[in-house]
Amino acid sequence: MDIHTKLTPHFTLNELIRSTRASELGIDNTPSQSVLSSLILLCTNILEPVREHFNRPVRVNSGYRSPALNAAIHGSKMSQHMSGQAVDFEIDGIANYDLAVWVSENLSFDQLILENYISGGDPNSGWVHCSLLNDFDKNRMQTLTINGKNKQIGLIK
Repeated sequence: MDIHTKLTPHFTLNELIRSTRASELGIDNTPSQSVLSSLILLCTNILEPVREHFNRPVRVNSGYRSPALNAAIHGSKMSQHMSGQAVDFEIDGIANYDLAVWVSENLSFDQLILENYISGGDPNSGWVHCSLLNDFDKNRMQTLTINGKNKQIGLIK
């Protein structure tokens, strides 16, 4: 599949698989067909509704990570990024806290994490991590805030 193929109206395959680190290390970050199906679900059910609601482009910081890429960046061994079921994103000009709150109140997800957000600092600090299981009935609707090694339940401003 061509990397410029649109997975949904506003998101291309390239946006969900590109990785500077993979390029630097010569790691193939091409998804399998099953991962591609998961990425389409993620775009359809998370990224497109966010894009539509805020009416602004969504910047994907990290989507799919091959197991080799995930290991190279010291990602979690259980990372849902490796199955195409997780995405880290933000929107320029929208506080990541506000973005995470909107997702938590309006969308179905497995895990929603406000990562490295600095309250009272730069509203665009950190990013929003969101995962979605292919079996929607198994989504946990778990919300967390993580700053470094500090993890708290819920979205903490």
